[in-house]
Amino acid sequence: MDWRTISEEEPGPKWAGLFKEYWPDYHRWWARKGAEARPGYLDSRKALQRHMPEIVPLYDELVELAGGTDHAARFLSFYCPPPYLSGCSQAIWPGEEPVLVRNYDYAPSAFDSLTLRTRWQGRTVLGTSDGLWGLVDGMNDAGLAVSLTFGGRRVVGDGFGVPLILRYVLQTCETAEEAGAALARLPTHMSYNVTVLDARRHYLTALMAPDREAIITHQAVATNHQERVEWASHARFTATVERERFLLQRLTLHVEPEEKFITAFLRPPLYSTRFDQGFGTLYTAVYRPRLGAAELRWPRATWPLHIAGIADEMRTIFTPENADKRA
Repeated sequence: MDWRTISEEEPGPKWAGLFKEYWPDYHRWWARKGAEARPGYLDSRKALQRHMPEIVPLYDELVELAGGTDHAARFLSFYCPPPYLSGCSQAIWPGEEPVLVRNYDYAPSAFDSLTLRTRWQGRTVLGTSDGLWGLVDGMNDAGLAVSLTFGGRRVVGDGFGVPLILRYVLQTCETAEEAGAALARLPTHMSYNVTVLDARRHYLTALMAPDREAIITHQAVATNHQERVEWASHARFTATVERERFLLQRLTLHVEPEEKFITAFLRPPLYSTRFDQGFGTLYTAVYRPRLGAAELRWPRATWPLHIAGIADEMRTIFTPENADKRA
C-alpha cells in the first residue's frame, strides 16, 4: 500500500485533488447497480438536514469542491450506499492512560490508504479516511476517539454509511456521553459496532443496526457480531467469537502491559492475512486521545501521528506476503 498523510485546515485544493483522483473508482462502486438504485439528491440532502444538520454546510462546501454534479452530491451524502462488509477488532486498554486499539480488516483495492487531518468548522479531526470525508477511526481535539467494526448481520436498511456517522460524531461531540447519544439516534444502513473513548477515561460501545434501536453498552471489546452471532458463516470465516474471547482474556484474566496488548494486534488470531479474500488486516491504529497522539502500526513499521499537526507525505507499506522487502 502507498499510504498518505494529508493535512488541510479548511476544505480546499488538496481535498478537491483527492476527490478527482478517487472519484472514478468510487463512482463505479456507488453506481454498480445503476444510479437509480441510490436515493436522489433531494432525499439525500433532506436526510442529512434531518439527522446531521450541523454538518450540512460542510457537505455543501465539499459538493461544490467535488464539481457539484448530481452523482457526486448523492455519493457524498453517504445516504443508503451500496452494502459493504469488513472484519476488524477493537478494544480499550484500561491503563493509567487508556488507549483505543483497533485492526482494520478490508480489501486493499477498496481502501483510501489515507490519513486526513482537518480543521473543518473549527474542529480538528485526525483519522483514517473512507469516502474522502468519512472515517473508519479517528479522534478530535476535544480528546474523543472512535472506531468501528462490522456488526455481523445481513440486514440492509435506510440510513447512512457508518464512516459519515463517525465523521459527524468527531465534528460535533466532545465526550463519550455525547457520542453515545448521537449514535443512539443516527440511522445506519447496516449493523456496526462503534467504540468510543474520551479524555475523561469514559468509554462505551454502541451496537448499531438499521432494523432495531441501538444498544449502548460498556463493552471494552468489539469484533464482528453484536449480542449474539446472527450470521454463522460470516462468524466462522472471520473468527469473530475467537477474537473476542482472545481480547477479553487479556482484559479480564490479567491486564497486560500496554505494549504487549498492542503488539497482540499484529499477530494471529487478531491479525489476518486474507488479503485476497478482502479481509486482510490493513493496519493497526492506536489512539491516545488525552495526549492527542496516535500511531499506525504494521508488523514491520510504525508511523507516529499527532493531532496538533502532521506532514503531507507518502510511505509504501508492504504486507507480510512481501517478507523479502523492507516495510
